[in-house]
Amino acid sequence: MKTRIKNYLSITKKEWNALVVLVVLIALVLAALYVYQVFSKDNTINFKDFNKAAAQLNKAGVKSGFDPDKEAPETTERKTPPVMFPFNPNILTISQWQQLGLNEHQAEVIKHYTDKGGRFYNKQDLKKIYAITPDDYKRLEPYISIPDAVYTSNKLRPGEIIELNGADSTKLTALRGVGPASAVIILRYRNRLGGFCRKEQLKEVYGMDSLRYEEIKSQVSVNPAKIEKIPINSVSFDQLRLFPYLNYKQVNAVIEYRKQHGNYNSIDNLKNIVLLDAGILRKIEPYISYK
Repeated sequence: MKTRIKNYLSITKKEWNALVVLVVLIALVLAALYVYQVFSKDNTINFKDFNKAAAQLNKAGVKSGFDPDKEAPETTERKTPPVMFPFNPNILTISQWQQLGLNEHQAEVIKHYTDKGGRFYNKQDLKKIYAITPDDYKRLEPYISIPDAVYTSNKLRPGEIIELNGADSTKLTALRGVGPASAVIILRYRNRLGGFCRKEQLKEVYGMDSLRYEEIKSQVSVNPAKIEKIPINSVSFDQLRLFPYLNYKQVNAVIEYRKQHGNYNSIDNLKNIVLLDAGILRKIEPYISYK
């Protein structure tokens, strides 16, 4: 028994040498830490220099009216006082509107209106511009000067009406608020559509904002009988693609359904096409012919 314990606890010469080296290394590490603590000193902050600099800064701030505890005051942009002069609102530039005291946004809204064919026929027409406040109009009204030539132009007289589906570009330019470019755009959309079945469809025309529509709607009428209907049972894919109320996938679905199920007899057949919801069907129904 003693022999087993002795053999278990005994170590070889190599193990003894390794143990001695380990003890020496531990002693060196502990000694190094002690030496480092003896010879190293913590750097202390010299508050005298810091306090001196802070006092000088504070003194300078008091003399200049600067308070380091307060945020710098925000600078406010000064508006240039308006320069009032007689003007024709139909021909003013953006910079001239700004001289009259309007901001850049207001000036751009008016310029956009006139560039698209909009016109002012009397002083009160300026009130219709949504960007003009009552105070702005009150200040501008005494200086508005519209030549009589505007009233004798080719525009419609009060009470005159133009039928949209039968009008050419010349007649459309007679509408107050419609210029030559706008007339061409309206005609192109009418041709793609096949005609207007209600005047509210003018809002779908490119460049037609709510302000211009409000000016135009009282000058036009619509005769739905003049609509060119789509022969849904014979129209080709390329022809139907021009119709603005249907996208590419919907057109393809209409053509494929016809190929698979035969001719359409009523709007009820079109309801079977998943891609055509109730809103689309309401829009296209007046334009479909089943002959």
